[in-house]
Amino acid sequence: MNFLFIHQNFPGQFKHLARALAAQKHRVVALTPRVKERTEWGGVTILPYKIQASTGKDTHRWLTDLDTKIKRADFCWRAARKLKDAGFMPDVIIAHPGWGESLFLKDVWPNAKLGLYCELYHHAEYPHLGFDPEFPLKDPDSDVLRIRMKNQNMQMHLPLCDAAISPTAYQAGTFPEEWQKLITVTHDGVDTNALRPNENAAFKLDDGRVLTRESEVVTFVNRNLEPYRGYHVFMRALPDILRTRPNAEILVVGGDGVSYGAKPAGDKTWKQIFHDEVKGQISESDWKRVHFLGRIPYDRFVAMLQISRAHIYLTYPFVLSWSVIETMSVQGALIASATAPVQEVLTHNETARLFDFFDGDALVEELNIVLNDKALQDRLGEAARAKAVREYDLRSVCMPNQMQWVTALAEG
Repeated sequence: MNFLFIHQNFPGQFKHLARALAAQKHRVVALTPRVKERTEWGGVTILPYKIQASTGKDTHRWLTDLDTKIKRADFCWRAARKLKDAGFMPDVIIAHPGWGESLFLKDVWPNAKLGLYCELYHHAEYPHLGFDPEFPLKDPDSDVLRIRMKNQNMQMHLPLCDAAISPTAYQAGTFPEEWQKLITVTHDGVDTNALRPNENAAFKLDDGRVLTRESEVVTFVNRNLEPYRGYHVFMRALPDILRTRPNAEILVVGGDGVSYGAKPAGDKTWKQIFHDEVKGQISESDWKRVHFLGRIPYDRFVAMLQISRAHIYLTYPFVLSWSVIETMSVQGALIASATAPVQEVLTHNETARLFDFFDGDALVEELNIVLNDKALQDRLGEAARAKAVREYDLRSVCMPNQMQWVTALAEG
């Protein structure tokens, strides 16, 4: 069969599925603006197309998001027409619709089955909006209208969609009932055989020191360091963490940009704002134990998780980070916020220690409970890994589920 994947940052969530289909000798093609020239990757042919920037200066502010998605859909449609003219006829199209690219693909290939990756449906009410009182809504009444318009992209996809997939029940549950009838819940999956505990793991710092499992390492990971993932809560707890853990090395992974939510006012990044807020509360010698690593290669990321004694994770009610399942897989001891997406995969005192998102004192208390009790670290980590293997393993659970979904999609 012929499969076409659409993702603005391919492979994204389709990293395993696209290659698995190619390994079964299907013809697999991906369209993405991420690459600049034709690329072959794991049996997948990746074809580029360009998206031209738009100022949108004459577009109503509630339509700016939809305007961007329509433009992206237009450029993807043009690339799809060229692909059709070259003779490619997909039986199945699998797309992430979040940026709009897949809106007009059925106009090119009306007989192809369209499967969509449903990451999140936006809501204007608490706790989806207004969760964090530190960042109040500027205009709550108009935000209801803005969010409604933001969902128009997904609503326009609804009559086109033959089947959908979502990684967690929480994320699927954000969608309206007519969408949920189409959604199969199965996680993207992690390779629990590769992501496993390693007592010999080591992590070299920029100053040349090497940290191991014998070191007291505390880790915190965001794609970008920002409030949606609790960076401000973590940073405000940092002085007490350093005070109560005089031997701890704090490893912080994440970029300086914004993945979710609003950019901060002014010229500073969220990372710098909260760094500066606590800077005076931490001695120079203690700052030397805090290591902002930026974004690091995946092999170093895994080694870091493997030496971590305690991994801190916070999130608004939002999409669950892959790093949670990856930490579970390497048998890490998790201290995490008791928010809905987290509570779907972690249970307090069974697979993690959970605390109120806004309670920095509780974060420090839970961290100390875990770091002071090696038996507890082992128990939480072992239970977390067992759950990861049982429910989120790529080869034995998630990939079979995804392939079953693809087969059902192809067969209509």
